[in-house]
Amino acid sequence: MITEIGIVAGDIWHYLDTHGEVSLSQLAKAIDKSRDNVLMSLGWLAREGHVILRQEQNDYKVALRRN
Repeated sequence: MITEIGIVAGDIWHYLDTHGEVSLSQLAKAIDKSRDNVLMSLGWLAREGHVILRQEQNDYKVALRRN
């Protein structure tokens, strides 16, 4: 499971690098992964400081942190 989370985290990073900020639901659909895997992988990326998450109405917006 840890390996899958890491792979999905890489997919998320590459998608956000190419597409910029997207909604959580758009991201899960675009990379064709389960919402659970996307959430676990985003948690990993957020904990490491690689993504920014902000709530917007009934969804979240996700973007790479650019430093």
